[in-house]
Amino acid sequence: MSRPVFSVQEEEVDFSAIRAQGAGGQNVNKVSSAIHLRFDVTASSLPAYIKERLLQLGDQRVSKEGVVVIKAQQYRTQEQNRADALLRLQALVDSVSHTPKARRATKPTFGSKQRRLEGKARRGGIKSLRGKVDL
Repeated sequence: MSRPVFSVQEEEVDFSAIRAQGAGGQNVNKVSSAIHLRFDVTASSLPAYIKERLLQLGDQRVSKEGVVVIKAQQYRTQEQNRADALLRLQALVDSVSHTPKARRATKPTFGSKQRRLEGKARRGGIKSLRGKVDL
C-alpha cells in the first residue's frame, strides 16, 4: 500500500530574503541570502486532517495563529536556501501525513510468564543468601 504524498503548492508559500546570522566576513553584512518561509496552514489546500495534525504538532516552527515559519541560512545563495526551506516544509508535511498503525494489546505467553517467575525466584534466592548467618 503506497502512502499518499501531499505536496505543498509554492503559490501558498511566502518567501522573504533576510541577512544571515553568524560569521561570514563582509559577505554576510552585504547580501540577504537567508530565507524566511511563511506557510499559512489554515489557508492552504492541504486536506483537513493534515491541517489539523500540523496545528496540533508541538513544534516551535508552528505559531499559535497556524503559520509555519522556517528560516534557512545554511547556504551562501538565496536559491539554495529557498530550496532548502521548501524541502524542510515538505518534510514537516510528510511527517504528519503518515498515520501510525494502531497497536493491539497482546498477552504474554505461558512460557514467558514461567521464565519471568523463575528469574525472580532465582534472584530472590541470591538476595536471601546475603543476610546474617544463624549458627
